[in-house]
Amino acid sequence: MTTVDVRDAEGATTGSVELPAAIFDVQANIPLMHQVVVAQLAAARQGTHKVKTRAEVSGGGKKPYKQKGTGRARQGSTRSPQFAGGGVSHGPVPRDYSQRTPKKMKAAALRGALSDRARNGQVFVVESFVSGEKPSTKTALAALNKISDATRALVVLSRVEETSWLSLRNVPTVHLLAVDQLNTYDVLVNDDVVFTVEALNEFLGNKQEQEESK
Repeated sequence: MTTVDVRDAEGATTGSVELPAAIFDVQANIPLMHQVVVAQLAAARQGTHKVKTRAEVSGGGKKPYKQKGTGRARQGSTRSPQFAGGGVSHGPVPRDYSQRTPKKMKAAALRGALSDRARNGQVFVVESFVSGEKPSTKTALAALNKISDATRALVVLSRVEETSWLSLRNVPTVHLLAVDQLNTYDVLVNDDVVFTVEALNEFLGNKQEQEESK
């Protein structure tokens, strides 16, 4: 197991927590993580792109000029693809980009991404970002900077930690996620991963329940 210090809002060490090797110290499968990330980004695409074919463009019912005698190529409609204002050939149409990704593949990719961050000392645990019940972006950001100096930080919170949510939600360099939203892409696209103690316990508890249900 990997042991990580638990910090308070002032940056002082108040204890330690052990990260299970089954989640934070496994071999990273690069092709698997790539496949899962590609599938996640593909699922985020709306797929609402659409162009009109020559059958859908208005106008063009009249033959532009007679068939023979002009010396020009024969044409039947000004809405053919070769004309300005005409339809588009083989253009994009609405489609679903989502890919089927089994849950076990997603879970394995997430374990690999978290393990990579943990091995490089980029996983941190904090008691809370703000002491008290009053939200404060300045206080929360100061607490985060004492823990991590990363350009982009992924902060994982429990949904009940409302004060932390309100304090950090508008910081452009911080990406907030609930425990049940944690995914491979966001772990990889951010430099450091910061859990609150409550979020980490919830995450590990969920993983334990999933293992027991298999």
